[in-house]
Amino acid sequence: MTRQPAEPLQLDYLIRAGAIHSMTGETYRSVGLRGPEIVAVSATPDGLDDLAGGGTVAVDAGDLTLLPSFADSHEHLMEASRNTLLVPVDRATSVAEFTGMVAAAARDAAPGAWVLTSMAWHESNLAENRLPTIAELDAAAPGRPVLARRGGHFAIASTAALTAAGIGPGTPDPPGGKIGHLPGGSLDGTLEGGVVYRVAAFAPGSARGQLVEGLARSSAAYAALGVGTIREAMINTDELLAYQDAAEQHKLSVRVRPMIRVGNELTGDQAIALIDGLGARSGFGDDWLRIWGLKFVMDGGVEGGALEQPYANDPANSGHLNWDPAVMTRVCVDAVSRGWRIGTHAAGDRAVRVLLDVYEAVAGQVGPLPPGTLVIEHALLSDPAQRGRAVEGGFGVTVQHCLLWNMGSEMVTTWGPERTRQVNPVDEWLALGASLAAGTDIVRPFNPMTNVWGMATRGTKAAGVQGQEHAISVATALELYTMGTARLNGEADRLGSITPGKLADLTAYPADPLTADPDDLAGLTPAFTIVGGQAMYDPDGLLAS
Repeated sequence: MTRQPAEPLQLDYLIRAGAIHSMTGETYRSVGLRGPEIVAVSATPDGLDDLAGGGTVAVDAGDLTLLPSFADSHEHLMEASRNTLLVPVDRATSVAEFTGMVAAAARDAAPGAWVLTSMAWHESNLAENRLPTIAELDAAAPGRPVLARRGGHFAIASTAALTAAGIGPGTPDPPGGKIGHLPGGSLDGTLEGGVVYRVAAFAPGSARGQLVEGLARSSAAYAALGVGTIREAMINTDELLAYQDAAEQHKLSVRVRPMIRVGNELTGDQAIALIDGLGARSGFGDDWLRIWGLKFVMDGGVEGGALEQPYANDPANSGHLNWDPAVMTRVCVDAVSRGWRIGTHAAGDRAVRVLLDVYEAVAGQVGPLPPGTLVIEHALLSDPAQRGRAVEGGFGVTVQHCLLWNMGSEMVTTWGPERTRQVNPVDEWLALGASLAAGTDIVRPFNPMTNVWGMATRGTKAAGVQGQEHAISVATALELYTMGTARLNGEADRLGSITPGKLADLTAYPADPLTADPDDLAGLTPAFTIVGGQAMYDPDGLLAS
């Protein structure tokens, strides 16, 4: 039998650029792609020319800089997708505009239907710099349930929505939540912590087909901002089905690594039954959609984060813990014994301390765990001892400067100036050798370069520079946003750098982030984005054959 000679390698794409930063220390001038992978790199622009053939798309981009596509370690793509189906109050610039959108939606809705707003708004975007009141929501949609969630831990609701959920002036605060009241004792419509989910459970959910179309739109928006992978921070099992539909229909423009919520409203036995009934474990899936693990929430956000010392604006309040540590330890032991990875939201330093107690107890019972099995999400506040414990325990940490960027003014008011300056001291984490990964958690398409600028300058939207001593270099910020997340996801051999044999996830920029003034990065957006060798964003047709 005569052996046929191997087919010569012929590139699908040959891209020549001004600089190609690999994120492993090397800088190239040309890169070759074939199928979904990077197959060759060269330090010179013409170094791969002999691999080009008749079917090769040659892209001469000497004015562009290539980076690995961003890998967001903590983002709510599902919520961003759902936002596209809801009242877009994130566009409002005043309370009147906000309530006007609610009123218009109420007029168009079927009798008795809920009015649900997007989650991506914040009162700092409104001219009055305050929340809409319950009276204003009631006037905008008389007798109609209205729920305006702001992020994952806070909402304001109309009287009808609270009534539908069985909440009245005398309803006690549930564990891990707070129901707001006016000075006279009547409800003020604000909800914090787990009670947000209690009210939201009474509102109708989006149809699966709608979520699939929302995922198509939102994932394309993230790809247009240079994102190639998103670690989806929290979904339920029905939403996982929507992700599977989107992947099967080739409607995802980014790779997704979902985390499945284990709610603190469950008893320990119920939580274990939920996990055991999933019939899978971390790592199930393929390069486009692969389950990362489970998600727990230990405390609230800025309003409900569990702090070691009282809030600056409320000496009687130091936040809340959602889980009993002993119960959570038992649930987590069962989960990791079944091969699950776990990420837990912990914003305040008290929450971080208690979570470390839980994670150390789990490791003590189960034995040595692979790195990244147990992850702390956010750790907005932490002390040196806690950071040392996290590093010693091998626990991963995800950091999101954009939380400080977006809510810096709120943190200064609620937590005080000194604690706000100490939010996410990435430099101190890194000095200890922590395994960090960068992300956003902003529940809307958010430009990663704005986040890179923030990590390098500690700048915020409205609170000025906060904790400049904790700034890191642009190069370090980019590494945390690429290789850092690849390591967290256990995919450093496949993603995170421009290296032959890895998946072809690349983003091109009209300026070199490593040499540009950091202040020029906040608004920098890509010229094109490639994910898996496919052009996911190419507005100028640079990648067209």
